[in-house]
Amino acid sequence: MVTFLAGGTGTPKLLEGAAPVFAPGDATVVGNTGDDVELGGHLVCPDLDTVLFAGGDVLDRERWWGIAGDTTETHEELSRLAEAAGLDPGPRYLDDEAQTAGRDVARWRRFSAVAEFMEIGDRDRAVHLTRTSLLDEGYTLTEVTRTLADAFGLEVDLVPMSDDPVASIVHTAEGEMHFQEFWVANRGEPTVEGVEFRGAEAADPSEPALDALADDVIVGPSNPVTSIGPMLAVPGIEAALRDTRVVAVSPFVGDRAFSGPVADLMEGVGYDPSTAGVAEAYPFADAFVLDDGDGTDLDRPVVRTDTRIDDEADAERVARACRTALEAVR
Repeated sequence: MVTFLAGGTGTPKLLEGAAPVFAPGDATVVGNTGDDVELGGHLVCPDLDTVLFAGGDVLDRERWWGIAGDTTETHEELSRLAEAAGLDPGPRYLDDEAQTAGRDVARWRRFSAVAEFMEIGDRDRAVHLTRTSLLDEGYTLTEVTRTLADAFGLEVDLVPMSDDPVASIVHTAEGEMHFQEFWVANRGEPTVEGVEFRGAEAADPSEPALDALADDVIVGPSNPVTSIGPMLAVPGIEAALRDTRVVAVSPFVGDRAFSGPVADLMEGVGYDPSTAGVAEAYPFADAFVLDDGDGTDLDRPVVRTDTRIDDEADAERVARACRTALEAVR
Protein backbone atom coordinates (compact mmCIF):
# COMPACT_ATOMS: atom_id res chain seq x y z
CA MET A 1 0.00 0.00 0.00
CA VAL A 2 1.24 3.49 -0.83
CA THR A 3 -0.08 7.01 -0.34
CA PHE A 4 0.66 10.03 -2.55
CA LEU A 5 0.30 13.60 -1.30
CA ALA A 6 -1.00 15.59 -4.25
CA GLY A 7 -1.26 19.28 -5.01
CA GLY A 8 -0.76 21.38 -8.12
CA THR A 9 0.49 19.47 -11.17
CA GLY A 10 3.70 17.81 -9.86
CA THR A 11 2.22 14.76 -8.15
CA PRO A 12 -0.60 14.28 -10.69
CA LYS A 13 2.06 14.14 -13.41
CA LEU A 14 3.92 11.51 -11.40
CA LEU A 15 0.71 9.47 -11.05
CA GLU A 16 0.39 9.34 -14.85
CA GLY A 17 3.11 6.69 -15.03
CA ALA A 18 3.00 5.21 -11.54
CA ALA A 19 0.60 2.32 -12.26
CA PRO A 20 3.28 -0.15 -13.46
CA VAL A 21 5.22 0.51 -10.23
CA PHE A 22 2.48 0.99 -7.64
CA ALA A 23 -0.78 -0.86 -8.31
CA PRO A 24 -3.60 1.73 -8.46
CA GLY A 25 -5.85 -0.48 -6.35
CA ASP A 26 -3.29 -0.28 -3.55
CA ALA A 27 -2.79 3.48 -3.83
CA THR A 28 -4.44 6.37 -2.01
CA VAL A 29 -4.09 9.97 -3.14
CA VAL A 30 -4.56 12.62 -0.45
CA GLY A 31 -5.43 15.86 -2.19
CA ASN A 32 -4.70 19.41 -1.05
CA THR A 33 -7.83 21.50 -0.47
CA GLY A 34 -6.16 24.73 0.64
CA ASP A 35 -6.44 26.08 -2.92
CA ASP A 36 -10.20 25.50 -3.14
CA VAL A 37 -12.49 28.43 -3.90
CA GLU A 38 -16.22 28.97 -3.88
CA LEU A 39 -16.87 30.83 -7.12
CA GLY A 40 -20.37 32.13 -7.65
CA GLY A 41 -21.76 29.66 -5.13
CA HIS A 42 -20.10 26.48 -6.38
CA LEU A 43 -17.06 24.89 -4.77
CA VAL A 44 -14.06 24.41 -7.04
CA CYS A 45 -11.39 21.97 -5.79
CA PRO A 46 -8.54 22.42 -8.31
CA ASP A 47 -6.08 19.91 -6.86
CA LEU A 48 -8.68 17.20 -6.34
CA ASP A 49 -10.07 17.81 -9.81
CA THR A 50 -6.70 17.51 -11.55
CA VAL A 51 -6.37 13.97 -10.14
CA LEU A 52 -10.05 13.28 -10.85
CA PHE A 53 -9.89 14.37 -14.49
CA ALA A 54 -6.49 12.75 -15.14
CA GLY A 55 -7.69 9.44 -13.70
CA GLY A 56 -10.86 9.70 -15.75
CA ASP A 57 -8.76 10.41 -18.88
CA VAL A 58 -10.52 13.70 -19.60
CA LEU A 59 -7.92 16.15 -18.28
CA ASP A 60 -6.75 18.98 -20.53
CA ARG A 61 -3.09 17.92 -20.45
CA GLU A 62 -1.95 21.01 -22.33
CA ARG A 63 -2.92 23.22 -19.40
CA TRP A 64 -3.20 20.61 -16.64
CA TRP A 65 -6.46 22.28 -15.73
CA GLY A 66 -10.08 21.51 -16.63
CA ILE A 67 -11.54 19.06 -19.13
CA ALA A 68 -10.07 18.60 -22.60
CA GLY A 69 -12.25 20.01 -25.38
CA ASP A 70 -14.64 21.65 -22.92
CA THR A 71 -16.75 24.60 -24.04
CA THR A 72 -16.73 27.85 -22.06
CA GLU A 73 -19.99 29.51 -23.08
CA THR A 74 -21.15 30.20 -19.53
CA HIS A 75 -17.76 31.66 -18.58
CA GLU A 76 -17.72 33.90 -21.66
CA GLU A 77 -21.28 35.11 -21.04
CA LEU A 78 -20.39 36.02 -17.45
CA SER A 79 -17.55 38.18 -18.76
CA ARG A 80 -19.77 39.74 -21.44
CA LEU A 81 -22.50 40.63 -18.95
CA ALA A 82 -20.02 42.26 -16.57
CA GLU A 83 -18.49 44.32 -19.34
CA ALA A 84 -21.89 45.34 -20.73
CA ALA A 85 -23.06 46.38 -17.27
CA GLY A 86 -19.85 48.32 -16.55
CA LEU A 87 -18.96 46.14 -13.57
CA ASP A 88 -15.44 45.88 -12.16
CA PRO A 89 -14.11 42.53 -13.44
CA GLY A 90 -12.49 41.69 -10.11
CA PRO A 91 -11.50 39.22 -8.72
CA ARG A 92 -14.46 40.13 -6.53
CA TYR A 93 -13.74 38.69 -3.10
CA LEU A 94 -16.84 38.72 -0.92
CA ASP A 95 -16.86 40.71 2.34
CA ASP A 96 -15.93 39.28 5.73
CA GLU A 97 -19.49 38.54 6.82
CA ALA A 98 -20.23 36.65 3.62
CA GLN A 99 -17.03 34.62 4.00
CA THR A 100 -18.27 32.90 7.13
CA ALA A 101 -21.98 32.62 6.31
CA GLY A 102 -23.57 29.51 4.82
CA ARG A 103 -21.67 26.29 4.16
CA ASP A 104 -18.64 25.94 6.42
CA VAL A 105 -16.42 24.22 3.87
CA ALA A 106 -16.25 27.40 1.76
CA ARG A 107 -15.01 29.74 4.51
CA TRP A 108 -12.45 32.43 3.64
CA ARG A 109 -12.44 31.56 -0.05
CA ARG A 110 -15.62 33.04 -1.47
CA PHE A 111 -15.65 35.00 -4.71
CA SER A 112 -18.45 36.46 -6.78
CA ALA A 113 -18.97 34.94 -10.24
CA VAL A 114 -19.21 38.39 -11.81
CA ALA A 115 -16.70 38.31 -14.70
CA GLU A 116 -15.37 35.01 -13.22
CA PHE A 117 -11.59 35.45 -12.89
CA MET A 118 -10.96 31.68 -13.21
CA GLU A 119 -11.99 30.07 -16.48
CA ILE A 120 -14.45 27.26 -15.77
CA GLY A 121 -15.56 25.05 -18.64
CA ASP A 122 -19.17 23.96 -19.00
CA ARG A 123 -18.58 20.26 -18.25
CA ASP A 124 -16.14 21.25 -15.53
CA ARG A 125 -18.85 23.44 -14.00
CA ALA A 126 -21.21 20.47 -13.84
CA VAL A 127 -18.71 18.72 -11.59
CA HIS A 128 -18.55 21.72 -9.24
CA LEU A 129 -22.33 22.06 -9.16
CA THR A 130 -22.70 18.36 -8.35
CA ARG A 131 -20.08 18.61 -5.62
CA THR A 132 -21.67 21.68 -4.03
CA SER A 133 -25.18 20.29 -4.21
CA LEU A 134 -24.13 17.04 -2.54
CA LEU A 135 -22.41 19.05 0.21
CA ASP A 136 -25.65 20.99 0.67
CA GLU A 137 -27.48 17.65 0.96
CA GLY A 138 -25.29 16.84 3.96
CA TYR A 139 -22.52 14.71 2.51
CA THR A 140 -18.93 15.32 3.59
CA LEU A 141 -16.28 16.43 1.11
CA THR A 142 -14.67 12.99 1.48
CA GLU A 143 -17.93 11.26 0.56
CA VAL A 144 -18.54 13.61 -2.35
CA THR A 145 -14.99 13.16 -3.68
CA ARG A 146 -15.36 9.38 -3.66
CA THR A 147 -18.72 9.68 -5.42
CA LEU A 148 -17.17 11.80 -8.16
CA ALA A 149 -14.20 9.42 -8.37
CA ASP A 150 -16.63 6.58 -9.04
CA ALA A 151 -18.29 8.64 -11.77
CA PHE A 152 -14.92 9.15 -13.48
CA GLY A 153 -13.80 5.56 -12.99
CA LEU A 154 -10.74 6.27 -10.84
CA GLU A 155 -8.71 3.25 -9.81
CA VAL A 156 -6.88 5.00 -6.97
CA ASP A 157 -8.67 6.07 -3.79
CA LEU A 158 -8.85 9.87 -3.92
CA VAL A 159 -9.58 11.66 -0.62
CA PRO A 160 -9.30 15.28 0.55
CA MET A 161 -6.84 16.17 3.28
CA SER A 162 -9.71 17.44 5.45
CA ASP A 163 -13.47 17.89 5.44
CA ASP A 164 -12.92 21.24 7.16
CA PRO A 165 -12.09 24.56 5.48
CA VAL A 166 -8.44 25.57 5.10
CA ALA A 167 -7.66 28.58 2.91
CA SER A 168 -4.21 29.37 1.53
CA ILE A 169 -3.87 33.15 1.90
CA VAL A 170 -0.79 34.76 0.38
CA HIS A 171 0.40 37.92 2.12
CA THR A 172 1.96 40.24 -0.45
CA ALA A 173 3.26 43.77 -0.79
CA GLU A 174 -0.15 44.56 -2.33
CA GLY A 175 -2.14 43.05 0.53
CA GLU A 176 -3.42 39.59 1.38
CA MET A 177 -5.08 37.49 -1.33
CA HIS A 178 -6.29 33.95 -1.75
CA PHE A 179 -3.76 31.77 -3.57
CA GLN A 180 -5.98 31.57 -6.68
CA GLU A 181 -6.22 35.36 -6.80
CA PHE A 182 -2.43 35.58 -6.40
CA TRP A 183 -1.62 32.95 -9.04
CA VAL A 184 -4.49 33.06 -11.55
CA ALA A 185 -5.59 36.69 -11.47
CA ASN A 186 -2.23 38.28 -10.66
CA ARG A 187 0.04 35.72 -12.40
CA GLY A 188 2.12 35.32 -9.25
CA GLU A 189 3.61 38.79 -9.72
CA PRO A 190 3.04 40.43 -6.28
CA THR A 191 6.00 40.12 -3.92
CA VAL A 192 5.34 37.36 -1.38
CA GLU A 193 5.76 38.33 2.27
CA GLY A 194 4.25 35.24 3.86
CA VAL A 195 1.60 32.54 3.51
CA GLU A 196 -1.18 31.80 5.98
CA PHE A 197 -3.24 28.60 6.08
CA ARG A 198 -6.38 30.11 7.51
CA GLY A 199 -8.52 27.70 9.49
CA ALA A 200 -5.90 24.95 9.62
CA GLU A 201 -5.50 25.08 13.38
CA ALA A 202 -9.20 24.22 13.81
CA ALA A 203 -9.30 21.56 11.07
CA ASP A 204 -9.01 17.80 11.44
CA PRO A 205 -7.51 15.44 8.87
CA SER A 206 -10.17 13.42 7.08
CA GLU A 207 -10.31 9.95 8.61
CA PRO A 208 -9.36 8.15 5.36
CA ALA A 209 -6.45 10.56 4.85
CA LEU A 210 -5.10 9.90 8.33
CA ASP A 211 -5.51 6.14 7.85
CA ALA A 212 -3.64 6.35 4.54
CA LEU A 213 -0.70 8.10 6.19
CA ALA A 214 0.09 4.89 8.07
CA ASP A 215 1.26 3.45 4.73
CA ASP A 216 4.41 4.37 2.82
CA VAL A 217 4.09 7.96 1.59
CA ILE A 218 5.39 9.63 -1.55
CA VAL A 219 5.44 13.41 -1.72
CA GLY A 220 5.62 14.21 -5.41
CA PRO A 221 7.33 17.25 -6.96
CA SER A 222 4.56 19.56 -5.79
CA ASN A 223 4.95 23.06 -4.36
CA PRO A 224 6.06 22.61 -0.71
CA VAL A 225 4.36 25.86 0.35
CA THR A 226 0.90 25.95 -1.22
CA SER A 227 0.41 22.34 -2.35
CA ILE A 228 1.85 20.42 0.60
CA GLY A 229 1.98 23.21 3.20
CA PRO A 230 -1.79 23.29 3.82
CA MET A 231 -1.71 19.57 4.65
CA LEU A 232 1.20 19.97 7.05
CA ALA A 233 -0.65 22.82 8.78
CA VAL A 234 -3.56 20.54 9.73
CA PRO A 235 -2.89 19.14 13.23
CA GLY A 236 -1.98 15.47 13.14
CA ILE A 237 -0.75 15.20 9.55
CA GLU A 238 2.92 16.05 10.03
CA ALA A 239 3.02 13.90 13.17
CA ALA A 240 1.66 10.97 11.14
CA LEU A 241 4.31 11.54 8.48
CA ARG A 242 7.04 11.40 11.13
CA ASP A 243 5.81 7.94 12.11
CA THR A 244 5.87 6.37 8.64
CA ARG A 245 8.28 6.00 5.70
CA VAL A 246 8.28 9.07 3.48
CA VAL A 247 10.06 9.71 0.19
CA ALA A 248 9.92 13.19 -1.37
CA VAL A 249 10.68 14.24 -4.93
CA SER A 250 12.25 17.69 -5.17
CA PRO A 251 10.53 20.21 -7.48
CA PHE A 252 13.95 21.82 -7.95
CA VAL A 253 17.20 20.92 -9.64
CA GLY A 254 19.54 22.55 -7.15
CA ASP A 255 18.21 26.11 -7.04
CA ARG A 256 16.29 25.92 -10.32
CA ALA A 257 12.54 25.25 -10.10
CA PHE A 258 10.83 23.16 -12.75
CA SER A 259 7.73 25.37 -12.93
CA GLY A 260 5.24 27.61 -11.16
CA PRO A 261 5.66 30.10 -8.31
CA VAL A 262 7.47 27.69 -5.98
CA ALA A 263 10.71 29.70 -5.73
CA ASP A 264 8.99 33.00 -4.81
CA LEU A 265 6.73 31.27 -2.30
CA MET A 266 9.59 29.35 -0.68
CA GLU A 267 11.61 32.54 -0.32
CA GLY A 268 8.55 34.43 0.95
CA VAL A 269 8.06 32.03 3.86
CA GLY A 270 11.74 31.91 4.81
CA TYR A 271 13.03 28.80 3.03
CA ASP A 272 15.88 28.79 0.56
CA PRO A 273 14.32 28.34 -2.90
CA SER A 274 16.19 25.14 -3.64
CA THR A 275 16.34 21.42 -2.96
CA ALA A 276 18.11 22.23 0.32
CA GLY A 277 15.12 24.39 1.26
CA VAL A 278 12.72 21.56 0.42
CA ALA A 279 14.67 19.22 2.70
CA GLU A 280 14.37 21.81 5.48
CA ALA A 281 10.61 22.09 4.86
CA TYR A 282 10.27 18.29 4.99
CA PRO A 283 12.07 17.18 8.19
CA PHE A 284 9.83 14.09 8.22
CA ALA A 285 11.11 12.82 4.83
CA ASP A 286 13.31 9.74 5.19
CA ALA A 287 14.74 9.89 1.66
CA PHE A 288 14.68 12.08 -1.44
CA VAL A 289 14.54 11.57 -5.17
CA LEU A 290 16.67 14.21 -6.88
CA ASP A 291 17.54 14.98 -10.47
CA ASP A 292 20.81 13.66 -11.92
CA GLY A 293 21.93 17.25 -12.30
CA ASP A 294 21.19 18.14 -8.67
CA GLY A 295 24.37 17.93 -6.61
CA THR A 296 22.72 18.97 -3.33
CA ASP A 297 24.29 17.12 -0.40
CA LEU A 298 21.54 16.01 2.00
CA ASP A 299 21.68 14.31 5.39
CA ARG A 300 19.31 11.57 4.20
CA PRO A 301 19.42 8.83 1.55
CA VAL A 302 19.14 10.12 -2.03
CA VAL A 303 18.19 8.35 -5.25
CA ARG A 304 18.99 10.26 -8.43
CA THR A 305 17.34 10.06 -11.82
CA ASP A 306 16.09 12.41 -14.51
CA THR A 307 13.16 13.96 -12.62
CA ARG A 308 11.66 15.98 -15.45
CA ILE A 309 8.17 14.61 -16.21
CA ASP A 310 6.88 15.30 -19.71
CA ASP A 311 5.11 12.00 -20.42
CA GLU A 312 4.14 8.63 -18.92
CA ALA A 313 7.58 7.12 -19.52
CA ASP A 314 9.16 9.95 -17.54
CA ALA A 315 6.62 9.50 -14.75
CA GLU A 316 7.27 5.75 -14.59
CA ARG A 317 11.02 6.38 -14.33
CA VAL A 318 10.53 8.77 -11.39
CA ALA A 319 8.04 6.37 -9.75
CA ARG A 320 10.64 3.57 -9.94
CA ALA A 321 13.17 5.88 -8.29
CA CYS A 322 10.61 6.50 -5.52
CA ARG A 323 10.24 2.74 -5.00
CA THR A 324 14.03 2.35 -4.81
CA ALA A 325 14.18 5.16 -2.23
CA LEU A 326 11.45 3.54 -0.14
CA GLU A 327 13.30 0.25 -0.18
CA ALA A 328 16.45 2.04 0.97
CA VAL A 329 14.78 3.17 4.20
CA ARG A 330 12.85 0.03 5.09
